[in-house]
Amino acid sequence: MVRLGIAGTGIIVQEVLPLVSQWGYEPVAVCGTPATEDQTKELADKYTNGVYYNTYADMLKDANVECIYVAVPNFLHYSFVRDALAAGKNVICEKPLTSNLKEAQELETAAKDAGLFLYEAITTVYLPTFKKTKELLDQIGTIKLVSCNFSNYSRRYDAFRAGTVLPAFDPKKSGGALMDIGLYNLAWLIGLFGEPKSVRYEANIERDIDTSGVMTLDYGTFKAVSVAAKDCSAPWRYVIQGTEGYLLMDTPANFCMDIKIHRNDGNEEKFELNPESRLECEFRVFAKQMAENDLKSCYEALAESVLVSKVQTAARKDAGIVFPADEA
Repeated sequence: MVRLGIAGTGIIVQEVLPLVSQWGYEPVAVCGTPATEDQTKELADKYTNGVYYNTYADMLKDANVECIYVAVPNFLHYSFVRDALAAGKNVICEKPLTSNLKEAQELETAAKDAGLFLYEAITTVYLPTFKKTKELLDQIGTIKLVSCNFSNYSRRYDAFRAGTVLPAFDPKKSGGALMDIGLYNLAWLIGLFGEPKSVRYEANIERDIDTSGVMTLDYGTFKAVSVAAKDCSAPWRYVIQGTEGYLLMDTPANFCMDIKIHRNDGNEEKFELNPESRLECEFRVFAKQMAENDLKSCYEALAESVLVSKVQTAARKDAGIVFPADEA
């Protein structure tokens, strides 16, 4: 069992903690802030035998913690991961790994130099339907066009319009549509097709942050389009079009619940490969690799996370979206 210290007390932590012990982990500590102490203590009483901290530095000193799960606002990911690696801890970091490419590269180097595990927790590429999609690509001929749409109207956008800027829409906290749901699209595309030759990002920008946008990726022999929106909604739709047929997924890329193949001869098949929790697959993989000391597989996944960071950094630059981390 991986002895896990949790940094954060938000929604994703409350989703992970009740289940993580089933996936190869023993939650041994949770860390919040003095302002969230009541909530932190409540989580600790339920899941970590009452062990909690109000400062991250104190949790990093806990010798019983061997791996840190970082689930704090985006702009803090880099410093939290950096400090955990410096303290000799393995790390699972919620997506996005960092705010930009420079930070991602620094963390990749730090993890490798220390011989530690570092994972980006992005559900997409670990889900069975994603893996099935990869297997089916050869059956639709030469890829010509790819499109994906992940659009969810956010209640936080109501607050944003009313003048309250929450982290999800705060450029100072590395927010925005691309860094939230758009990153799942990007992980899906890069996981399937690798690095594009070029990327453009046309974004709807309000108060210096993208509330929605359209990204185009040029793969040379085919083109891809990614739509991500937090200011409007639309049906989720992921389509890979080839000369012999197409693949269709109508669930968002962070769930990947089913995939359908339609061949030009009219033959269709649908595959539904749903885990009990969308988080289960990634956490099981991380625990298995740590148990087997499989740093090679870890670093291969980390390289892909760095590539996603490279493309999102280029996309933001194209749209003129600047985070404080870009100017550091």
